[in-house]
Parts: sequence; structure tokens; C-alpha cells
Amino acid sequence: MNQIMRIDRRDFLKGLLGASGGLLLAVRTLPAQASAGGPWQPSVYLSIAEDGIVRIVAHRSEMGTGIRTCLPAIVADELGADWAQVQIVQATGDAKYGSQNTDGSRSVRNFYDAMREAGATARTMLEQAAAQQWGVDSTAVTTLEHGVHHASSGKKAGFGELVAAAAALPVPSVEELRYRSPETYRYIGKNMPIVDRENITTGRAEYGMDVQLDGMKYAAVLHCPVLGGKVVSYDATEALKVPGVEQVVQMPEAEAPFAFHALGGLAIIASNTWAAFQGKAKLQVEWDYGPHADYDSETYRAELLQSVNTPGEVVLARGDVDAALAAAPTRHAADYYVPHLAHAPMEPPVALAHVTAEGCQAWAPTQNPQAAQDELATALGLDKEQVVVHVTLLGGGFGRKSKPDFIAEAALLSQKLQAPVKVVWSREDDIQHDYFHAVAACRVEAGLDAEGKAQAWLMRSAFPSIVSTFNPAADGPSAMELGLGFTDLPFAIDNVRGEKGKAAPHVRIGWLRSVANIYHAFAISSFADELADLAGADPLDYLLDLIGPARKIDPADSGADYGNYGAPLERYPIDTGRLREVLQRAAKNAGWGQSLPRGSGLGIACHRSFLTYVANVVEVEISREGTITIPRVHVVADCGLLINPDRVRAQFEGSAVFGASLALMGEISAKEGRVLQSNFHDYRVCRMHEAPKEIQVELVKSGAPPAGAGEPGVPPLAPALSNAIFAATGQRVRSLPLAAHDLSWS
Repeated sequence: MNQIMRIDRRDFLKGLLGASGGLLLAVRTLPAQASAGGPWQPSVYLSIAEDGIVRIVAHRSEMGTGIRTCLPAIVADELGADWAQVQIVQATGDAKYGSQNTDGSRSVRNFYDAMREAGATARTMLEQAAAQQWGVDSTAVTTLEHGVHHASSGKKAGFGELVAAAAALPVPSVEELRYRSPETYRYIGKNMPIVDRENITTGRAEYGMDVQLDGMKYAAVLHCPVLGGKVVSYDATEALKVPGVEQVVQMPEAEAPFAFHALGGLAIIASNTWAAFQGKAKLQVEWDYGPHADYDSETYRAELLQSVNTPGEVVLARGDVDAALAAAPTRHAADYYVPHLAHAPMEPPVALAHVTAEGCQAWAPTQNPQAAQDELATALGLDKEQVVVHVTLLGGGFGRKSKPDFIAEAALLSQKLQAPVKVVWSREDDIQHDYFHAVAACRVEAGLDAEGKAQAWLMRSAFPSIVSTFNPAADGPSAMELGLGFTDLPFAIDNVRGEKGKAAPHVRIGWLRSVANIYHAFAISSFADELADLAGADPLDYLLDLIGPARKIDPADSGADYGNYGAPLERYPIDTGRLREVLQRAAKNAGWGQSLPRGSGLGIACHRSFLTYVANVVEVEISREGTITIPRVHVVADCGLLINPDRVRAQFEGSAVFGASLALMGEISAKEGRVLQSNFHDYRVCRMHEAPKEIQVELVKSGAPPAGAGEPGVPPLAPALSNAIFAATGQRVRSLPLAAHDLSWS
């Protein structure tokens, strides 16, 4: 069965708690909503109808990770449900579900316990209902294959038969719940096809572009080329001559803080998307380009590098770095640079909205329907309860679609035109008006003893912060961003200091897959390889020595922020033993130490992010003309408990391609405030012949709690690749993208 149902919250509650005699069960860890006429407060995740059908709410957004399968599978396993009799209900945006912001690799980590509790609560009540009917102790019955069974008597009853009796029981306390033991799992830890597989492969899956409403208009928005610019005047004469173009509407001006607000500009309203795009191209506009008109990415690069070569604000300190550096026989320093990056998901932003006297209904491929609900309510002057945001499948996201500015555009236009409006962004819109991944400069300096071992470590990082999108006064890295690969440095060095430099924003900054881990991992893992070369040591051995013995790092030692997206350190300590293990396994899998011909090389790097430990060994072949080929990438990851290993493996395979694209060719640059790139011809991603030819992924079986999978495979790729280039050619790369370097050799 596994049908995907898209219904709003009112229909969901009416249909399942009304005449159908449904049973809705409580998860106490999240806001509960009382059912009409019900004697207890039900959960928002799980229902069982009298026909035995189990409906499980998918409250997170599906963009290729398989999360709409994985979280419901946890519920089904604890319940003892037959997966063939489970229907998945896609949630609309609503705070009662807890966080719906599908980013930060947090879905399983944050909701594993809640999903288990939902399933265990249902199972317990069904078992109690059956035990009462049969006059036996509830501990003598169990759920199995969508029913309750009493082994000694052979009695059994389907879930549907027990709904009415179970609904009359008191909800058990958390302390009363018994959870299944792992050896009885049918779904958790097993490879399962995603519930959307058939619809996706047969073309029936519904993405944002697929949603239709009768009488809807199509819109394309011409934004100012420079962030914060405003329309001075415009001439729509030629645009209105395009067949299908109906009118031009001036959008509300965008002002800092830009947050998730609509970006301003001019909207072309048409009877189809092609006409809207053609009309947009013919608009004549005079702009006031505003305060960012002089932004030049090359000038800014020099400013960032100057910032990290100047003492900054201390954010991490242990030991006496200055004394250790002064006493060191050898000192080595290097500067690293990573440019702005764009998300560039295959599906650009698109949204449909219909505003009526009753409120607003919106349909969009959004990673965060609650943020969209909040933004639309504010923009339209409505109560939040009047806004319903329906979530479609996402054709990629990478963090871009957690920002609902494009949904706000559709809603504002629908309110003005009093008709449904679909806003479609072109690829050029998407790349030139993104919430860009921050450009960053990092500097690392080490004091080395006579054997080349690091006795002191000084590092600086400077980049415009995500916080600046919400607070224009923010002029440098935040603690959260520095906690992603910088202040959580896992090295066993007695004298360490981390500093941050100032960096003013000139474009919208947003989170992109792996966020600040990308440039921090690039700098730190590349520098470790440089130190190994200086010491005449094997890079693997040197990196293991830097990490030191297996131990759990106490963040109180430095006072730095090790939270890593709010994870409790008691449950997710920084465990260098796990980091060492993935590193050693990756090296073994790659045949580390083998002799390779000139022009070929292996590079190694490791990184902990989103509570997951990952090591990469990348093999490269560099032609004499400097062409890069990546024959193999070896990945080893320890993500804790795995729900669906096949989907986790796919995430790391995708991360290798994504990371290779960023390292090889990812760059957003600007001149006179304008982003210079516009489409995949100049903001390139790996094509088949450029991507790694073979990606081998080993997933470590771990007793640790579940951690992230969607993002942590990205950070180690770039440094492992650049280290491999050094091994192959002797050329050290300290800035990305690699396409900007001449890697030819003779």
C-alpha cells in the first residue's frame, strides 16, 4: 500500500477522529492537540483506523534523503505494523509537529525517540486492550505483523478489531512503555525502498512545479541585480506585447534585514511560465543599486585574507600559544580561501499560493513549512492559523528551500490579484539571487618541535555570517558557525588558540549542505597534510598523531561552543576513538601506502560534523596538461544507529559528487555588486565524466545514538582531493575552486 496522502490538518483530524472511529495516540515530547470529544490528548504522528490501516504522519520534507520513509519506519517497527498496511500522510506546516525544519542533518537524531515512543504507546495500548478481552496478563501478549497475539492460547486480533477498546484506555506513562529489542526489528537497520519510489520512477510524483489550481496565473519576478537595490522607474511597453503577458506588478521593496522576505522587484503576470519569462526579459528598468553596488569579490577576498592575518577575537584558548610558538624550532603557516557557493538544486524555487477571505493556502517544495507559514502570515497580515503550507516533494534543497522568500512572492501576488498565482524562478534567478554559502578565509599556524610535531596551533577564520541575513549589524562569524569544525578541533595539542575576524556581508548568506564545516575542514585537514610533508612523515600517521589517543573531549576545557546544532554533549561527546577508526578503515580500504606513478596520488582527510565521523581517501590522476580525474573515493562513516543503511549510503555517495563539484568548480563571484554567474555553463556541477568514477562507502556498525547523514560526507572531500593533488604532482592547493589553478606538470 504505502500510499502518500496530502491532506490538511483539519481534514486529518476530522477524518480520523470523526465517524471513522479512529484511534489517535499521544507522543508527549511534542505539543499535543485535543481531539473533538476525545477523553485524552492524541499524538500528531500516528492513527489506526477500524479497517486496520495505520497512518503515520511524515512531518519532515522529502528531498532525496528518504526521510519520509525512515521516520515512519521507526514508528511502524515499534508498533509491530505490517508495512504494506501503512499509509504516509504528508504534514502541512504546524508547530504541533515539533520542528519541521528539514536541515542540519537532524531529522532522525531529533525524532528517533519521539517516533519510537509513538509506536510503543500504540503497541502498549493495543496489547492492553487485547489482554483485557482475553482475560490474560498484558505481558503475555505482543504485537506482530499488524495484530496482537497470545502465544499460549493462539488467540490473535488485528489492529482494527482493537481500536475501539484501545481508545477507551488511559494513555500509559513513558515509564510504562516497553521498547522492542533490536534483534526483533523488521525495518530499523534494514534496507527499505522509499515509499515514493514508484511515483518518482513513473512520473507521478508531485513536485512544486506540478501543482495546479483552476484559474491560476503564472509569475516571474525581475529582481534587482544588486542586493537591496530598488526600482526607480520602468517601462513595460515591450513586455506587455509578449503573447500571454497580462500585466506588470511592482513588488514591495526589500530592505535589510532581508531575512526570508520577498526580494522586491517587478513581477510579470502571464497565462504561462514561458510568457512570463519572455516578458521579464523585455522589461526596461532603471535601478537604484543601493549600498552594495561597489561589492567586488576579488577586493573582498583580499580583505578577508588581511583579516585572518591580523589578530582577532579569541574564541578558543588552551595553554600558552604565544610562548609555544616563540619556543618552537620551526613555524609554518598557510592561508586558505573558499569562495561563495550557490545551492543550485536541480529544481529551482517555485511556489503556488491562493489567498482568499478565509486565509492563504500555499503549495511549495519547502524544507521548512513552519517558517513559510510565519513569513506568509506576516507578509499578508493574517493570523498564522489562517495560513496552510502544503509540502510537495523537493527536487533537491541543500538548505536553499528552508528560506521561503519565493513562497512569499506567490502569496503577495495572489493577495493583490485575488487569484491563485504560481511564481517560478529561472535557473538564472536561482543562482544570482541565492542565500549564498559564505565566502571564507582561514589561516593556520603551527609551532613544530625538532621532529616536526605540532606543539602550538593558532588558527583564524573570517567570513560573513548567516546571522547577517537577520541582523545587518553582524560583522563576522557566530559561535554556532565556529562550532562547525573550528572550535571543536579534536587534536591532542596542548597549546591551541582560535580567533575570528571581521567580515561585512554584501549578499544574502544562508546555510548550505555542511555549512561552515566546508571551509574549516578544507583549511585544517589541508594544513595537517602540509605539516606531515614538512616532518617527512606519512600523512595518515601524522594525522593520527594530531588526533591523539582515543578519548572523549570535554568542552569545558576551552569554554568553546561544541554544541553542533544543539546536540547534548552528554549523549554526543566528541569521541576521538571513533574519528581514528574511520580514518584507519578508509586508509585500509584504499590500500594506503601503495606506490603510484607520477601524476597519480592518494589524499586523506577526516572530519566530525553533525555528530558523525567521516574519513575520505581520494585517488586522483592528473594529466600533464592539468586535467583532473577522480578514479575512486573511499568513504568510511560512523553515523551511530542506522535506520535505513541503503539511504545513508546513498547520501554519502551523493556527498562525494556534491563535494567534488564544490572543490573542482564551485565559485560565485561578484563585480559592481552583481553576481557574475548565471547558469550551469558558468556555475558548473560535475557531469558524468567529471564526477568520481567509483565511490566506495563503508558504514561502521555503531552502538552510538543516531547522528547526521545528509551533510557530513561533504567536508572531507575537498581537503582529501587537494592532498591527493599534492601527492600526485607536488603542487599545494590552498584555495578553491581547483579549476582556477594550473595543475599541469612535466
